[in-house]
Amino acid sequence: MTARLLLTAALAACLAACGGDPDFDDNSQVGPDPALPAAQNYLFPPMGISPGIGWKKGQAPIVPAGLQVRALATGLAHPRNVYALPNGDILAVQGDSPGTEPIFRPKQFAFNIVRSGANSAPGAEPASRITLIRDANGDGVPELTTTLVDHLTSPFGVAWIDNILYVANTDGVVMYPMPLGTTQITAPGKLLTPLPGPPIDHHWTKSLVLSPDGKRLYATVGSNSNILEHGLEAEKNRAAVWEIDRATGAHRLFATGLRNPNSPSFYPGTNDLYVVVNERDELGAHLVPDYMTRVQDGGFYGWPYSYWGQHVDERVPPMWRRPDLVAQAIKPDYALGSHSAALGLSFYNAGLLPAHYRGGAFIGEHGSWDRTKPYGYKVVFVPFVNGRPSGKAEDVVTGFLTPDTKNTYGRPVGVAIDRTGALLVADDVGNTVWRVTPAGGAPPPKP
Repeated sequence: MTARLLLTAALAACLAACGGDPDFDDNSQVGPDPALPAAQNYLFPPMGISPGIGWKKGQAPIVPAGLQVRALATGLAHPRNVYALPNGDILAVQGDSPGTEPIFRPKQFAFNIVRSGANSAPGAEPASRITLIRDANGDGVPELTTTLVDHLTSPFGVAWIDNILYVANTDGVVMYPMPLGTTQITAPGKLLTPLPGPPIDHHWTKSLVLSPDGKRLYATVGSNSNILEHGLEAEKNRAAVWEIDRATGAHRLFATGLRNPNSPSFYPGTNDLYVVVNERDELGAHLVPDYMTRVQDGGFYGWPYSYWGQHVDERVPPMWRRPDLVAQAIKPDYALGSHSAALGLSFYNAGLLPAHYRGGAFIGEHGSWDRTKPYGYKVVFVPFVNGRPSGKAEDVVTGFLTPDTKNTYGRPVGVAIDRTGALLVADDVGNTVWRVTPAGGAPPPKP
């Protein structure tokens, strides 16, 4: 074990000793009406992290009976997102954190060490590039894996239309000419719209999706703090979903009060835009539940003033409180448990996987740090009925944690559906893109 991992493990153990997770039914925080215990305040809140150790040869995550999971690409540089192009090519987005947030509180130093340990695993050094994976016949064995574009600025979200690839860097949406079939982009990118980025950039991942009519882009921009540590001015135009005109780059705030929204996705056949959101930390092991919700045009969802509707966060300084906005705060649709770190969202509208999954949502949960017992670290499925979440979330891809939960082989982030209907999972600690298909090696359906 490296010195960094030893330090991470020792510090995590020390912090965990300051207070553990109380007994709690985590399942009570999954669904439309989560249990919300009383808020707590700490000098050092309980923390627990499972340092990344990577996958050994022959190891893989676990999926339910009837499914199989295999590596589509390995040896990547911390892939955080995955995107399927119309011709079947897959893009694996590898984004290195800009690392610009200043340390101004003693406990933040501890936070940074503990959290960084979970993203440390043997393998490629972090990079900011997009890798193209070509699996033309859909058998899960790529004929080509190559660097499409390199030296980006902490990218995360991508979208393609009309022979243009849009990349959401941490500081702006950039356009690249890219006819389908392109294997290397050599032309310089053109800035479409700047996004809030450094010098602080607390939540640096910026997601991206096209509107159903292809005329607009929707970008997610997370907050610049947990709960206003850097002041109100640092949060300008953050904690929001942006709507961007694809022709001009003009933008407006579509929805606000979303602490760290990610993976905007339109429900198939509708204009209903959903996101997954990472809620605030340091209120206890079981506050506040992360969630998935449909975002309404002009809607406000609470951050920083309240959570889960009108539950006021007393940590907001009195001179910044907004009871008028608290009264307007929209309660999210579906809780995913506290500190699950939901980052990936993709609706299933294909026919390869069992019919049970059709119409529901796959969600990549990166995993907790703000509690001593690990939570998340898996891909779950949420059933939908009539276009709305209905029923308990189900585990689909697990086994990222070691059996004793002290380490993690990998951590799932972005999820996508490829042209054949297989589920793709970006694993940023395992440096792998995983592919989930029916077991038995049946040939994929015609794309």
